[in-house]
Amino acid sequence: MEDDPDANALLERAGFDPEKSVLTRRQAEVLALRERDVRQSTIADLLGTSRANVSSIESSARDNVAKARETVAFAEALTAPVRVEVDEETDLYNVPKLVYDACDAAGVKVNHTAPDLMKLVSDEAGSAVKGREIRAPLLVGVTTDGTVRVRQSK
Repeated sequence: MEDDPDANALLERAGFDPEKSVLTRRQAEVLALRERDVRQSTIADLLGTSRANVSSIESSARDNVAKARETVAFAEALTAPVRVEVDEETDLYNVPKLVYDACDAAGVKVNHTAPDLMKLVSDEAGSAVKGREIRAPLLVGVTTDGTVRVRQSK
C-alpha cells in the first residue's frame, strides 16, 4: 500500500477517461485505491465522506464493471465469425469437436486445447452445465483472434 495514495495520479496513470467509462470519477477513485489495498476508512478520510458511503460506491463500481464485462462478452458473441449453437442434452465432451469444426470452416484458430475448452465452456455456462451434460442451450462464439465466449441461449 502506498503511504499517501493519490487517487488522481492513479487514475491518470491508468488512463481513466470519464467520458468513455461506465464508472463515475468517484467510483474509479475508490476502485483504484481499493485495488491497492487502501482501507475503506482511509479512503473515506481522503475523499471527505463516510466509510459506509465508500462501501456503497465500491459496490456500485464493481456492479458496473461486471455489467460492462457482460456487455462486451455479449457483443463479442454476437459479432464472432464463429457461432456454434450447442443443444440441450449435448455431452460436454462433444463440444470441442463442434467448435473446432466450425472454426476450421471459418479459418479461425481456437486458443484452447479440448480439455481447456471443455473447462471454459463449463465454467462460463454456469448452471447450464452439470457434469458432462449441457442442460440448457448454449451459444459458443469464437472471435477472429481465437477468444471463446459462451452464452446461455434462451
